[in-house]
Amino acid sequence: MNFGFVSTRFAGTDGVSLESLKWASVLERNGHHCYWFSGLNDRPGNRAHVVPEAHFAHPRIASIEERIWCRDKLDADLGKEVEELRQDLARNMATFVENFAIDVLLPENAVTIPMNLPLGLALADFIRKRNFPTIAHHHDFHWERDRFGGAAARPWLEEAFPPSHPSLVHAVIHSGAARDLRERFGIDAVQVPNVMDFAATPPPLSRPASELRSLIGLVEEDRLILQPTRVVPRKGIEHAIELVHRLDDPRNRLVVSHEAGDEGLAYRDQLVSLAREKKVDLRFLDPQAPGVPSLEDLYQLASLVTFPSLFEGFGNALLEAVWFGKPVLVNRYPVFISDIEPCGFDFVVMDGAIDDTTVVAVDRILADPGSAREAVEKNRALAGIHFSYALLETRLRELLSRLGLSL
Repeated sequence: MNFGFVSTRFAGTDGVSLESLKWASVLERNGHHCYWFSGLNDRPGNRAHVVPEAHFAHPRIASIEERIWCRDKLDADLGKEVEELRQDLARNMATFVENFAIDVLLPENAVTIPMNLPLGLALADFIRKRNFPTIAHHHDFHWERDRFGGAAARPWLEEAFPPSHPSLVHAVIHSGAARDLRERFGIDAVQVPNVMDFAATPPPLSRPASELRSLIGLVEEDRLILQPTRVVPRKGIEHAIELVHRLDDPRNRLVVSHEAGDEGLAYRDQLVSLAREKKVDLRFLDPQAPGVPSLEDLYQLASLVTFPSLFEGFGNALLEAVWFGKPVLVNRYPVFISDIEPCGFDFVVMDGAIDDTTVVAVDRILADPGSAREAVEKNRALAGIHFSYALLETRLRELLSRLGLSL
């Protein structure tokens, strides 16, 4: 079969882009073919259909976003503009489906959170009018974000975020989302957590460790403490700064794997000021930039991974750290509490704040890296049971069976 993934963006290291690649990998190893519809796309050109207006950052979409949310009344011309884009995107969707002979659509967060409202509406139209087999993969819903409020847009949200139709089945990444769909809409979703290929082993470093470390200004005795996330407030990076401050060791270097930009620079500026005040060596990188170690290399160079998030849809970076066999500091964010912690992982855990117990546990690991070996091996084994490609394959079989199809 031919599967058509649909989203605003398939590029970079955001959760939607990463998880869609994993779904595609499992589908392709079962003999299927995958194609990509989006506004920004780094997938192979002969398998991609790029429509600039599908990207949330397109000027027309950004203009709509600025004028539509947290309002009780819309500008006179806004409704017309939304409908024009909706129809244009639906036509492009039809072209995509016909050109690639798509059998099943896979919207990735596109009918979940209205980063591009017309795209979600166009998808809902297409699914209903054609009775088209569809698996909607939901990562985070609009009611989880205050910015998507207001009465003016509510009819559109009720129509398409998420839509309901007999040819449409739903996948969610955590138990809270499954509960929300059941209680709000009576939808029985399949829970498909984020996964990694735990049957595979991490690749070797791309070049000698000393050379990679020198690229980011580290000398031999420095210890790389890695924060492998974007620079946005919900990542809780201030807690990583507090940890390094309280460890009080001049060898520690806090490296954030991504630069700011997705949600502005104010939070980054706050972190820079805090690090200066706390006398913490803080560095921001962009793994896509020339001459900078890749994210894969950074994981392998790290002495510790920090993941002090306040909120996550699931937590891709947490699974990545486990896959690379690294000790992890993690905050007890809601999905961690409900869906990850019960699996029995051996992490250094903080509960909303860095305390003395946390600092002592991390200091012990940094002083004696071998002391964490048993924990990281246990964590990788557990993740191979609960968050593996084998589990994803089982859940994809269930989703397809609900459409009367087989993997």
